[in-house]
Amino acid sequence: MRRALIALLASGALLSGSPVAVEAAPGPVVKGYAYGQHARQNMTVYGTKGPALVILHGGFWADDTNWSDWARWFADQGFTVYDTDYRLNSDAHWNAQREDALAALRWVTARHGGQRPLLLGSSAGGQIATVAGSYGAGAARVRGVVSLSPVATPYRAWVDGARDDAGRDRRRLRREARRLADCDPARDGRLCWERWADMAARTHASGAEDPPMYLVHSAHDFVPAAHSRDLATAQRVAGSSRTQVRVVPGAAHGAKLLDDRGVRRAVLRWLRARL
Repeated sequence: MRRALIALLASGALLSGSPVAVEAAPGPVVKGYAYGQHARQNMTVYGTKGPALVILHGGFWADDTNWSDWARWFADQGFTVYDTDYRLNSDAHWNAQREDALAALRWVTARHGGQRPLLLGSSAGGQIATVAGSYGAGAARVRGVVSLSPVATPYRAWVDGARDDAGRDRRRLRREARRLADCDPARDGRLCWERWADMAARTHASGAEDPPMYLVHSAHDFVPAAHSRDLATAQRVAGSSRTQVRVVPGAAHGAKLLDDRGVRRAVLRWLRARL
């Protein structure tokens, strides 16, 4: 579906912001929109009623992963779901991804008459979501942030990926984080360090000015819960205790965490409590 949307965008069919129906299968109404001029600055919208939920997919900042099934599920629970693409690290380096998320949030907020959306991110998309939520006065743009296995501190991922016992996913995460930053923190000087710091949500923690966050990892996640604990600690130092970190058994990562009925219900309950 995403490739079809990108093809439509390339042809200019969505650039006006007019909806294009992308399927007629049973379930929520599904339409595609563009929120910017780049081919990846698009979103697939599921449903037409209910509060807005913006989803940012994972994929190491490098892959366009498919969230359509879960987008439909959340739409069935009463949300208008905006399954949002953003520029990958092969398209543009940081901070293009944050700018895309902020632009998408502005677009959705305007479409909902100024009502702030909820935000859900997974893995690399979780990093973008936590930064979008903590950058500046994040509570002014989103009601709450759920992140599944967020790479909330990319520098931690860069370090972990160099360990002797690092698995394939951690090694790849290191490579892709370096590609996202477009510099090597071990050798490229102060400006490079500033970029890596800017990629970390904890750098932007603003306490009461940020929305509540619900951050979930599994016990053996290749993105460990230390990422989210870093952010929760920074928020506490800034005066807020509204960042909750949950660790569940197993090794599920990102969207796979929602396969657990308990996690799924807890996420839904948390989102509804922010309305």
